[in-house]
Amino acid sequence: MKKLWGGRFTGSAEDWVDEFGASIDFDQELAKEDIEGSIAHASMLAQCGIISSAEADEIILGLKKLKGKAENDELEYSAKLEDIHLNIEHHLTELIGPTGGKLHTARSRNDQVATDMHLYLREQVGEIIELISDFQERIIEQAEQHIETIMPGYTHLQRAQPISFAHHLMAYFWMLDRDKMRFNDSLKRINLSPLGAGALAGTTFPIDRHLTAEMLGFDGIYENSLDAVSDRDFILEFLSDSSILMMHLSRLCEEIILWSSQEFQFIELSDAFTTGSSIMPQKKNPDMAELIRGKTGRVYGHLMGLLTVLKGLPLAYNKDMQEDKEGMFDTVKTIKGSLKIFAGMVKTMKVKEERMEGSVKNDFSNATELADYLAAKGVPFREAHEIVGKLVLDCITKGCYLADLSLEAYQSMNSLFDEDIYEALNPYNAVKRRDSAGGTGFLQVKSQIDWAKERV
Repeated sequence: MKKLWGGRFTGSAEDWVDEFGASIDFDQELAKEDIEGSIAHASMLAQCGIISSAEADEIILGLKKLKGKAENDELEYSAKLEDIHLNIEHHLTELIGPTGGKLHTARSRNDQVATDMHLYLREQVGEIIELISDFQERIIEQAEQHIETIMPGYTHLQRAQPISFAHHLMAYFWMLDRDKMRFNDSLKRINLSPLGAGALAGTTFPIDRHLTAEMLGFDGIYENSLDAVSDRDFILEFLSDSSILMMHLSRLCEEIILWSSQEFQFIELSDAFTTGSSIMPQKKNPDMAELIRGKTGRVYGHLMGLLTVLKGLPLAYNKDMQEDKEGMFDTVKTIKGSLKIFAGMVKTMKVKEERMEGSVKNDFSNATELADYLAAKGVPFREAHEIVGKLVLDCITKGCYLADLSLEAYQSMNSLFDEDIYEALNPYNAVKRRDSAGGTGFLQVKSQIDWAKERV
């Protein structure tokens, strides 16, 4: 098969060399975008008088036929033709004859592939934002049912203070909201058109870059042709945003894995998101959460990989930049799949309210309530902290909890303790009273959920 750029060459590479250098195995993912960009380019060429209207009509009709075939997986691709651009051009020329060769007037594969990836990421980021919103809605649904469900809050994975389970879930809502804002903001950089920048220096033809940008729905154009074809910042930004998103998902995965263990027993996951053991019949493993946690490293790797590819490249285009696509495609697939799994997993998980509540009754997570109790009566907080620390040590020595101590034991440490100390020690009251803005108090959590609904 004759290469479309082969005029200067007298020899040809062996098949295995062609296969090593080809990108068609993965960049065929861009077929739709490549054809859409070509339709806009052909239309612009005609409007600028570079090709005739009849030629443009013939090219556009052929491209639309190829788009239909691509959508039905009916196009065959060849490594001999290297990439999606040359494969599409080859099919077009086969379909409509020599006129197909005029499509590449006033453009290069360099600005063509950049345009394809801008179009691709614009669509994918839009879908990712929708998936994040869907997951946020599932979090809100669970949170609304568990505003007054009490659980231990942790620091250092040690029980710290009792909190509302809804409050804990909603922390992830806000992480996701920041993720969504980052993706939304990245669209400012994604939605720029490099089309018409040529190989690196623009073109001598009287093209209209603003026209193709408008036809393709871009907000504007790259102002520098060198930057247009060499920029992959928008992909790096996408991979960075995706890495932060996956980090957030991985943290929730870790908590779900812990909560569903025999040691915690705070939740039970649906059978749809768990698996069993081939040897241990009692097992119910949180495999989907573990997989998402594992795939986080995969997304991080794609970010570091592309950063490394780009760090030493001179302007403008270099073949190294062919390595910008596979990680991008895989990241899109990974985070879209992870968000869909998570939405279902959170929606269907069973919350064991009594187990959670029992946990905060058999620990010292209410110790801060004692310190606050004394501080509210005028005892300096550091002194109150020391008194409560001694009371906790006394309980540990006796094998009991703070609620088990007699009023006499409390008053022996400080005369300001009174009967109402037991009301303050109640985990429900401890959570309810934390009514500062953004706190775990029930009214605050309800207000937070109401605001979250407006955000979504």
